[in-house]
Order: sequence, then structure tokens, then C-alpha cells
Amino acid sequence: MEINNSHDNDAVPGTKFVPPRYLAWMYAVDRIGVEGRGIERVEPEERQDNVCMKQFISVIGLWFAGCGGITTMSSFFLPTILFGLNMKQSMISGLIGMNLGCLVPAYCSVMGPKSGCRQMVTARFLFGHWGVKFVSIIVILGGIGWSVVNCVVGGQMLQAVSGNTVSLALGIVIVFLGSLIVGIFGIRVLLRFQGIVAIPTNIAILLYYIVVCKQTKWIPESNKAVAELGYNPLTVTGHWLSYFTIAYSCTATWGSCASDYYILFPAHTSGKKVFWVTFFGIAIPSNFAAIVGIIAGNISYSYGPWTEAYNDFGIGGLINVAFKPWGGFGKFVVVLLYISVICNTLMNTYSAAFEVQLISTKLAIVPRWIWATLISVIYLVLSLAGQSHLSTVIGNVLPMLGYWITIYITLLLEENLIFRNTVTKKLHFKEFEGQADFASLEDDIEKISPTLTNTKSVDSSESVTLSLYNWSNWDQPKKISAGYAAAIAFVAGAVGAAMGMNQVYYIGPISKKIGDSGGDIGMWLCAAFSGVVYPVLRYFELKRWGR
Repeated sequence: MEINNSHDNDAVPGTKFVPPRYLAWMYAVDRIGVEGRGIERVEPEERQDNVCMKQFISVIGLWFAGCGGITTMSSFFLPTILFGLNMKQSMISGLIGMNLGCLVPAYCSVMGPKSGCRQMVTARFLFGHWGVKFVSIIVILGGIGWSVVNCVVGGQMLQAVSGNTVSLALGIVIVFLGSLIVGIFGIRVLLRFQGIVAIPTNIAILLYYIVVCKQTKWIPESNKAVAELGYNPLTVTGHWLSYFTIAYSCTATWGSCASDYYILFPAHTSGKKVFWVTFFGIAIPSNFAAIVGIIAGNISYSYGPWTEAYNDFGIGGLINVAFKPWGGFGKFVVVLLYISVICNTLMNTYSAAFEVQLISTKLAIVPRWIWATLISVIYLVLSLAGQSHLSTVIGNVLPMLGYWITIYITLLLEENLIFRNTVTKKLHFKEFEGQADFASLEDDIEKISPTLTNTKSVDSSESVTLSLYNWSNWDQPKKISAGYAAAIAFVAGAVGAAMGMNQVYYIGPISKKIGDSGGDIGMWLCAAFSGVVYPVLRYFELKRWGR
């Protein structure tokens, strides 16, 4: 990749990258506002000196729009319909799993301001330059999987609200176009769009509560019908665990892109503030959408009109039928909820493009908007092909993503807590260019962020964290982790997931022992397996290579 250190006029705005002449036309679209920056690090001097409330409000709007809509809700219609759980079991399994999952992106997001790098770029310090290529493919597949869910749900909604005059395929295409148009313009346009849409979409969910709660008299009937299925306690436990994994994955998978939305924050931004803003930014709208989704799914199990609507139009039909008594205004509310599908999909479109650039340096020189377009076309085709199998997609794709993100957060926690402190910093001598003296952290801090000493919002612990990674090596394969320890730990985690997974296509040997249908404990086993292997191997990796 050609880098110009003198801010040449031909460089992509906001970066020092000068594209080859044969790609110049692709970058020319930055004149109309399309973001040209790819995986390049946003240097501390390129950001504001001090974090402002407006930045936090922007990301809160982002999360409320992306998490407070139909995408989240779609996963929470299923505990009674698909797993045969009663209302109490559904609420406990779904909400505990979902809120546990919120901790993952909250922790990952802290790396955004400190590094100025996209989430999977920071993963190079774990998996190495080559290992992160494989990880990036997983993240791309995850983003495409979620986008397929979004497109199909959105298509079902338009089909239902139009009384079948709008085809499912057309509804899918509209989600695709809306997500692509906003997604290619970059982080600033994305934040602005999400902030505008967040309020009306969450008001629409509040209105959905009103129409759903008018039918709560059917909940006892549904619970009775579930009880008549005659599942033994161990089988119910297996179903509970399997749905817990889906609920956890619903929010945890944001961890693969969480820091992407904080790279413009100053390097000295309080990590605690970023953590809690992200946690509550995801948890509040997700809980808001999840609770009404669980209630509606439970009611539809026994209430004939809703059962029929679900069978005919899927989740979209279940939403539309609830608003039918409101006539035209009800249709308007359904359209508002439809927009929330676009909000979630465009975040996938935006972030997945960076993962493509991580696969190869040759791919990295192709601008992000090209990859965003290609990914969008792929999930459009898959959505049109798999439009009649939405519940299968949700049930099979989300747990798989949950396994991977659990391995990632386990390794990241161990790396930060065990190997990134003032005692073990000397083991990273290659990353810090062979510095002999590691005693003075203050010198490192000044090199990383000259503004730290004049900032009130940073404490000593935040400063130390900044100095424990040499983020300037984000694109230097020989100065960051080789990734051997992480790769082997990842394989160990995958073995654990395989032993505990409970999917249509495979039930692990340990999972089989939980009731008649099995129970998914893959996320717990993959965390245990990878968590045991990584510290030992990482220590020897650092001793041998110093990075």
C-alpha cells in the first residue's frame, strides 16, 4: 500500500493513502460525501482534543436505532413458538442471556478511542496479521447472516401491511437499497441517520406494547398449551439453554464491530464512560424490544388470528396483525418499524466492508464502499433465496456467531488482564521496538497522547492502559503478535463449541445428555477450552518472539 507522508493533494481525504491511478476513479466519489477511509488508523492528532457530549449522544442514537427495532425483536418471538418455553421461562432465559451479551460489545468498544482502529484491526494484536484474516471471514459471514434476517423480516412486514400487494421480494430489495445508500457514505452520515431515526422507531415499539398488551389474556392459554406438550424437566432445561445462547448471541455479536463507532473519540476518553454508554445504549433498546417480542410470541401460540398471521407472513405478519385495529395509522407504525430493519442492516453493511480489507493488502486498497456494495448484493441474493426459512436462519446462524465472539472476548480479556499490565509489558519488547527501559510509563504516555497531561477526564488507570499497546504498529506484522497462541486457543474453543452445540445439523456429545432434544452449552465450553489454553501458550509465545 502506497503511503504519502506529506499529505499529498491526491491522498484520500482524512488519510495519507494515495490510491493507484487505476483505482483513482473509485476514490473520486469522496467528492459527493462517500467515505474514503478504510482500515487505516485514525491518529490521535486527527481527532478532537476533548470529547464532547455530542459525540456520546450520537453513539447512543446509533445503538438505540440499531438495537431498538425489529431485528432484536425477531429473535425474541421464538422462545415459545420454536422452543416450547412458557412465559416465565422465556423471560428469564431471554433477558439474562441478552444482558450478559451486552457486556461483550461494551468491553470491546473501549478499544476504539484508545486505538483509533476498527475492532477487527485491533484483533491483529491477538490473532496476528494472518490469523485475523480467518477471523474477518467469520465476521463477514455473521454480518451477512444478520442482514439476511433483516431483509426477510422487512420484506414480510411490507408484504403483510400491503395485503400481499407488495411482494416479499420487493420488500427485501427496499431494505437492501436503503441500507446500502446510507452505509456507503460512512461513519458521520451513519451516526446522523441513526440519531434521527432512533426516536420514531422506539416510539413505534412503545405503540406495539399497547396493541400487544390488549391480548395478554391469551398468555395463560399459551402456557397451558406448552405444559401439555409434556416435556420432562431436563428437556425443558435443554430448550432453556439453547434459547439462552440465541439471546446472548443477539447482543454479544456487536462485539465484532463495537469500536468502529468510537474511532473519532479522543484517545484519552474515559474507558468507563465508553463502556457504560455502550452497555446501556445496547441494553435499554434491546430489553425494550425483547420483552414485547417474547409477549407477542407467547400470545401467538394460542391466539388463532395471530397464529394464522405468523404462519402466512412470518414475523412481519405477527406485527401487522396486532396493529390492524388501528387502521391506516397502524400501517404507518408498521412502516416505522420497517425502517428500524434498515438501521440495523446498514451497520452490518458499514462494518463488514472493513473485514474484507483485512483479508489482503490488495483488497485493502479497494475503497470501502465497493466492498459494502458487494456484501450488500450477496445478502440480497441470499435473502431472496432463503426468504421462506427465516426461523431456521435465526436458530442456526446466531448460535454459531455466539461461539466465535465468546472465544474472542475470552482471549481479549486474558490478554488485557494477564499480559497487558506494567509487570508483563517487558515481555512485549518487539512490539515496543526493543525498548530496554520499561520503568517509565509516563514517557510512553506522552508519546501516545500529548494531551493526556492537560486532560481532566482521564485517570492514571486510563493512561496506563493507553501505554500498554503500541497502536502505531497496527499495520506492522513483524511487530505485533504472531497469533500462534490465539490460533491454537481458537481451535480449542471450536472443539469445546462442537462438544456442546445443539443445532439441527449437529448435536454435540455433551449436549445430547441434556434432555430429549439436547441443550446448547457450546458458548460455555468454548470459553472454558480457549481460556485454559491461551494463557500458557501466550506466555511462551511472548518469551520466544517478544510480541
